[in-house]
Amino acid sequence: MTFERFSRLASIPALVFGLFLCVATSVHAASISLLRDADIEHGLTQLAAPIFRSAGLNPNRVRVLVVNQSSLNAFVVDHQTVFINYGLILKVTSPEMLQAVIAHEAAHITNGHLARRTQNLRSANSAAGLGAALAILAAAAGAGEAAAGVAVGAQNSALRGFLSHTRAEESSADRTAISFLKQAEISTQGMVDVHKLFAGQELLSSANQDPYTRSHPLTRDRIRAAEAFVAAQGGATSSSANANYWLARVQGKLSGFTRAPKWTLRRAKAETYADVRLMRQAIGHHRNNNTKKALRALDSAIALRPKDGFYHELRGQILIENRRWNEALTTYRRAASLQPKDPLVLASLGRAQLAAGQSKAALKTMERARALDFRNNTLLRDMAQAYAKTGQNGMAALVTAERYALRGRLDDAGIHAKRASGLLPRGSASWRRAQDVVIAAEQHEKRKKRK
Repeated sequence: MTFERFSRLASIPALVFGLFLCVATSVHAASISLLRDADIEHGLTQLAAPIFRSAGLNPNRVRVLVVNQSSLNAFVVDHQTVFINYGLILKVTSPEMLQAVIAHEAAHITNGHLARRTQNLRSANSAAGLGAALAILAAAAGAGEAAAGVAVGAQNSALRGFLSHTRAEESSADRTAISFLKQAEISTQGMVDVHKLFAGQELLSSANQDPYTRSHPLTRDRIRAAEAFVAAQGGATSSSANANYWLARVQGKLSGFTRAPKWTLRRAKAETYADVRLMRQAIGHHRNNNTKKALRALDSAIALRPKDGFYHELRGQILIENRRWNEALTTYRRAASLQPKDPLVLASLGRAQLAAGQSKAALKTMERARALDFRNNTLLRDMAQAYAKTGQNGMAALVTAERYALRGRLDDAGIHAKRASGLLPRGSASWRRAQDVVIAAEQHEKRKKRK
């Protein structure tokens, strides 16, 4: 896992992946990022799948993505993505607490709460419009690593307004979420425990509150109501061994890359699961630039779970970051053979092939990855290099244009899209894609002139 950060940007409309929020270009925005990692996203899917099934949502279509923020927050902005800050994931002390958060956000989807906010967005004077937001949907950057930066051009008040829910909606979502948990045979006590986690936040000034408190109104009455809902649904059920394992693994990897290596190595000793303990040690050693110890620890973890493609993917990352291209390529191939349909693993393999000088093979792998996840911004960067190295300059310009568009940089996107239009066969599917970006860039320019 590595991080790609975007510094503060001004005068750039930008989006979080899936966020139907497009704001005026005069906004000065601080950067935030998504953490994209195949292992972490798989673990979150394991935790979320029974809840999504109970909610009537398809676990293969609805994803849980991690926001690179240490504050406590979770939100939904469309019907296919739940966003959770890594700070909240690390703060929970049981899988049931995290599953309660996921259930609550899933309830906002199923209860139709997004429809009201989408309508508000359509009429918002400060937004460029839902059509533009959809056109540059999903500014998630990050491939097989947990690394992504997405500038969010949103004033704090506008963002809070878009993500906020009424107390009535929150109460409704709590009741629905508890029914999801009960149906999935997950302890509903997690809902009460999560509320108590935030109980002290309302005593703080709004500037010091975690975003969750500002966007999810929390009162003592709501906590008591949640306790009553839980009591009415019956007693707690025992924790799932699978859920306990995946929470430990997700938290282990997240903490390994977001906290100091010294902290990671010290805390790893208390890890219950042997393979997770070894993974945490490997990450700590890797970040301390001790490749030998890192590989030794990770190889021991792989010995415990030899068919775990995500451990092989992490091993490939360690190798490629130490410029050991051929070894990394072999390891990534093994990871892809074990996880052939994971777009982040495939993107990592493509990057390794590109680094090893196998541009044509890299391009084929990257095209497979993009077919599974078109939102991967870093993958587009790698694809542009692969197209250029294989002499396909028109396609290189096209994917560069699309990459800038996904990041909200429509001025830059338009420049590359016009170049692509001049190089690609007129009327071809690729040429039409370039024209779509050109049109979006021209509309963006017109909006700027009207301001």
